[in-house]
Amino acid sequence: MPTLILVRHGRSTANTAGVLAGRAPGVALDERGAAQSAALPARLAGVPLAAVVSSPLQRCRETVEPLLAARPGLALHVEDRISECDYGDWSGRKLAELGDDPLMEVVQRHASAAAFPGGESMRAMQARAVDAVRDWNARIEEAHGPEAVYAMCAHGDIIKAVVADALGLHLDLFQRISVEPCSVTVIRYTRLRPYLVRLGDTGDFASLVPREDGAIPADGRDAAVGGGAGAA
Repeated sequence: MPTLILVRHGRSTANTAGVLAGRAPGVALDERGAAQSAALPARLAGVPLAAVVSSPLQRCRETVEPLLAARPGLALHVEDRISECDYGDWSGRKLAELGDDPLMEVVQRHASAAAFPGGESMRAMQARAVDAVRDWNARIEEAHGPEAVYAMCAHGDIIKAVVADALGLHLDLFQRISVEPCSVTVIRYTRLRPYLVRLGDTGDFASLVPREDGAIPADGRDAAVGGGAGAA
């Protein structure tokens, strides 16, 4: 079965502003995100890609544009099932404000029971994303053979949910997984089990450096809903 390269979109204007963008239109890459996406072709140089699949949202499509430009003829496919989680009434709100909402504790500790008012459940989000991956695995294998490699550009919570499925982790544990903007995660699927080959690889270790103000780079309490903004 094929090997899947999951790319989280580059840092967006919503990431920088600390806003949970969800499916809101017009959320573009910020300057750092554009630089991250511009570096993507060199990071994947030498990897023969059969296709690129993208979430329909602008920040994902902008992320893969340099990769497509560097490889004329490489097909782009838009897949609605890997679009961002529908956060419903949470969409467009500051993450700092959402921290006091009782639902946040459920999202953090019991994600399989979390359903966003006016939106979807995290369980439904995982199911559609995993279904999309499985369908694309079959499609790529049929068209390009079992050793094919393809890329899929999606969102933080989508990628974490797919990784959890590949590892056999319950969705309630998926907040233990971290994928920064424009990070690369690789899953090799086989007939009997998937193998996680890379997780959240950016090649940049800046987020591990202690901050001058003494704060811990990763909050240490809650996972960043939507995936967070990555290293400063």
